[in-house]
Amino acid sequence: MARLKVAVLISGRGSNLQSLIDACAAPDFPAEIKLVISNRADAAGLARAAKAGIATAIIPHRDYANREAFDAALTAALDKAGIELVCLAGFMRLLTAGFVARWRDRLVNIHPSLLPSFPGLDTHARALAAGVRFSGCTVHFVREEMDSGPIIVQAAVPVLPGDDPERLAARVLAAEHKAYPLALKLIGEGRVTIKGARAEIARGGADCGALPPSLLNPPD
Repeated sequence: MARLKVAVLISGRGSNLQSLIDACAAPDFPAEIKLVISNRADAAGLARAAKAGIATAIIPHRDYANREAFDAALTAALDKAGIELVCLAGFMRLLTAGFVARWRDRLVNIHPSLLPSFPGLDTHARALAAGVRFSGCTVHFVREEMDSGPIIVQAAVPVLPGDDPERLAARVLAAEHKAYPLALKLIGEGRVTIKGARAEIARGGADCGALPPSLLNPPD
């Protein structure tokens, strides 16, 4: 069976990119990363991709007159590489409605909260201020409205006494590194079907769009 051809868009250190690279290194994994694109030449994630032998491209957003022109350059690079699915992993640019429509149901993102709670920025500080007992992360298909779209995978982590935004962020990030590869695996296996505003996951073992609690327990 052919592996799903994936591109990852980054702007920074690429820790979620690394989790996807590690997952795709398994010969039986149903997807492969064919291209990593960054809008910043100094993004540390580019070195991670190069070390793994993955093609990279730098498309500086400041080189384009507007967002539409920048997004057109992104699409041209993705099309040239034969990309079938685009993963956003710390890509710090707002994408146009045209780009989102062009890649509809083939564009996914990871967000550091349990959507629909706490979309946008400063998620960890807002979660702590709200007094929630659990936080986490969400992998979802992208829609025009920010941090919305059918949910593929969620992972919950406890909010612990004495947490600050940095401690909670580190715990959520560890869950992200498991959730994103799981979501890509489910998509690559053809087990994700979008029905309206929902993504339905076909059963195929233990994977069902949520990580088992044993993977999410914080270290002692």
